[in-house]
Amino acid sequence: MACVAPYKLQLQSTYSNPPHLPNFHSSPILKRKSHLGGFKSKKWRNLSWADGENQYMTKRSWCVKNDRRQQRGCEVVKCTAEGIDRSLFVGSRGEEGGGFMVKERFKVVALMAGIMCLCNADRVVMSVAIVPLAAKHGWSSSFLGIVQSSFLWGYIFSSVIGGALVDKYGGKRVIAWGAALWSLATLLTPWAANHSTGSLLAVRAFFGLAEGVALPSMNTLLSRWFPSHERATAVGIAMGGFHLGNVVGLILTPLLMSSIGISGPFILFSSLGFLWLTTWSYQVTNDPLESNSISKSELRLIQAGKSDSQVIKGKLPPLRLLLSKLPTWAIIFANMTNNWGYFVLLSWMPVYFKTVFDVNLKQAAWFSALPWGTMAISGYIAGATSDHLIKSGYSITSARKIMQSIGFIGPGLALLCLNYARSPAVASIFMTVALSLSSFSQAGFLLNMQDIAPEYAGFVHGISNSAGTLAAIISTIGTGFFVQWLGSFQAFLTLTSCLYFAATIFWNLYATGERVF
Repeated sequence: MACVAPYKLQLQSTYSNPPHLPNFHSSPILKRKSHLGGFKSKKWRNLSWADGENQYMTKRSWCVKNDRRQQRGCEVVKCTAEGIDRSLFVGSRGEEGGGFMVKERFKVVALMAGIMCLCNADRVVMSVAIVPLAAKHGWSSSFLGIVQSSFLWGYIFSSVIGGALVDKYGGKRVIAWGAALWSLATLLTPWAANHSTGSLLAVRAFFGLAEGVALPSMNTLLSRWFPSHERATAVGIAMGGFHLGNVVGLILTPLLMSSIGISGPFILFSSLGFLWLTTWSYQVTNDPLESNSISKSELRLIQAGKSDSQVIKGKLPPLRLLLSKLPTWAIIFANMTNNWGYFVLLSWMPVYFKTVFDVNLKQAAWFSALPWGTMAISGYIAGATSDHLIKSGYSITSARKIMQSIGFIGPGLALLCLNYARSPAVASIFMTVALSLSSFSQAGFLLNMQDIAPEYAGFVHGISNSAGTLAAIISTIGTGFFVQWLGSFQAFLTLTSCLYFAATIFWNLYATGERVF
């Protein structure tokens, strides 16, 4: 019995490299200065999928043949000769002298998940702090919506600019500057709230301006560090951190406010942001080719799994051409619908539980946190499922459409059911279902930008994110006015469900996983 599994070949053999096959470790293609600090051969940079995979399949066949000779013992064989270690988290350190090492791309996605967690935690602090601030300053429901949306005023402008900067300078530098600036804005928020409402709105707008670069940076950086068949899983891990930020913010904020005061959570999360910067600056590079610590086998796997061409940096994206194609509009409408529903729940969930079910602030935070925790898990499941579909033979187009359909139809049905909830526990269940299934969008439109426009993915992300931010502003403010005029959330939840269903139809008609630009 041959002990071989595609993409997860973990067979250990006593055989050395067969004499008739090239040795990866002695190949001139792989000669490099200390840990890829500089290359002696340009051939390595142009290593194609066909070259790497053909050698991999040839050596795999040799291992299988020799493995069959020892069927009685069926030793667990590992084809280390092929030079490609396909595990994600840890791998053999045979090249450097034994033991195990954490994969560099896992370090990248772990640090990215950490800053995405802080990114969202900094946002959600205001969703909780606004309740005592509103009581202190006597703000109306409609003005609450304005304060909540002020973050989006800056966010809408930085998305396009941030996306273009990411395409030109890479994700590492752009998100580092963004994290520094939004941590500073978080630190200043309590002072601004005590000074005047105008100062508060200005600081929150600046906060949104800095955070607008986060998602384009994440998407582009992970596309550089992960092969195509791992990309959805990587995004699922990073976005899992993003959603856990809601849990951290919603649970810790009321606890810190009750013990330290309103400024407590703002000081904590801004300090963590500056601490993260010290690690990020020295541990991560824009591209695995620039890393001094990546192994040969990991770099080979990443390069072999790239299906898109090299990005042309500094080239201005053709905006008219981008907007002339329906797949671009499918991404834009999907982003708008996703942000519409997401920010309604993010901004108004604590207020919803307090207004509809009259629960106190700490209880509202716990009810609000549960859906975001499950969303982090379901986002990873969505990414792993999407990658599995592609490995199983589904086209990228089919995988993106399936994931996005789940990400819209599921929340639409759950929000309709939310109108009939009669207890906070039941309402929390429906919100949990809505947010958990909406995370499947991460393996839909969020990845689709790299599919259709690898050269301009950051800019496409910026365009769609700006449109999505506009939708989020309208929905966040609109919820406040609807609640003030009609006295309930029901009408707005129904409207949001209808938007989900309409966007699903448009997506399945016009989205594609093929390269368009």
